[in-house]
Amino acid sequence: MQENTLIDMRNVKKVYHVGSVDVHALRGVDLQIASGDICSIIGRSGSGKSTMLNVLAGLEKVSSGEIIIAGKHLERMTQGELIMFRQKRVGFIFQSFNLMPYYTALENVALPLSFSGMPLAQRNKRAKRMLDLVGLKTHMNHKPGEMSGGQQQRVGIARALVTDPQIVFADEPTGNLDSSTSDEVMHVIINILREQKKTLVMVTHDQHIAEFGDKIIHLLDGRITDIVINAKEGTTQNEPRVRETEGILNA
Repeated sequence: MQENTLIDMRNVKKVYHVGSVDVHALRGVDLQIASGDICSIIGRSGSGKSTMLNVLAGLEKVSSGEIIIAGKHLERMTQGELIMFRQKRVGFIFQSFNLMPYYTALENVALPLSFSGMPLAQRNKRAKRMLDLVGLKTHMNHKPGEMSGGQQQRVGIARALVTDPQIVFADEPTGNLDSSTSDEVMHVIINILREQKKTLVMVTHDQHIAEFGDKIIHLLDGRITDIVINAKEGTTQNEPRVRETEGILNA
């Protein structure tokens, strides 16, 4: 394992029991993600990508295998420990924004901080700073219904980052946006996460959106079929991309 590995999945399997049928959503996944990586998990519907995101975030228990994040074994944690883990280390960006409709942008962003017992003035100060960072300084008192889809997703980004998480998980973050707004939102996400040296794990079915990642993980039928490393900033656009996973299906 590399010294800067933040996420380590070891032979992770997830089986759902549907009546008398066993559905194998993950079939022995091995994956390492370094601190600061921008990762895209791409696959068609039913490939297991949402399940993979859920087990990495501790929202679902694995059937077998190990998930080690920042040296902690998620599969050994109780529900209470998983909740504390997510509060301290994880931020979420959702496809459907998941904003409170009767709250202002400021109130939506400040909400996660209330669970830590932070005083209101401090919560609002931090939330204002995050909204300014995503370009919504003039929309702090707007409610979701008064904003465009792109603006609502920017609020979602600010909310995900307000707790200063180590890892941000994004579930189809541009799925409800048009193509030009999608690109705009992705640039906001990537630029902020790079500047703050955060780790992003994003699932998508869209190859164009996946290309924003440094590492593109292809999933099919619960198995990783390919991992492509994109050229990072400072390299030429025509530089060949590197594949990590030659022969991975035979492992």
